[in-house]
Amino acid sequence: MNSSTSRPADMLAASDIRAGTPLPPWTRRTDSMNWNRYAAVNDEFIDIHMDDEAARSAGNDQGAFGMGNLRLAYLHNALHAAFGDDAIVTELECRYRSVNQKGDVLTVIGVVTDARWTDGDLVVRLDLDIHNAGGASTCPGSAVVVLRERRHG
Repeated sequence: MNSSTSRPADMLAASDIRAGTPLPPWTRRTDSMNWNRYAAVNDEFIDIHMDDEAARSAGNDQGAFGMGNLRLAYLHNALHAAFGDDAIVTELECRYRSVNQKGDVLTVIGVVTDARWTDGDLVVRLDLDIHNAGGASTCPGSAVVVLRERRHG
């Protein structure tokens, strides 16, 4: 998104991004409908994500649970919601620390750890996580996002 284009109110302006800037929270309630849509697009129909008995047999007493890669997609969604569709995610890593249970509400949170202008682009480093409805960390990680020529964002 260039500086002449209007930006959504919750999208971060380049001029406001510095170490300590929080990422706007990005939330999604997860359930079988979300998982089925994701599985259909990615051909990821795996029993433990679709069938309660298969998941219980695999050790998750609560039944079917969400895909790890779907949470990775949620991190991407949160970054693009915060920085715009033109943002370039050059690095993204995460660690899956707990299962995404059916019906849970997941919230991506993050904070800018560094923001520097390099050759006209703003390079933003962030610490990220996905918290469940109880506030527990489920997927800590980090990212680097490049905002091309957004000095006047």
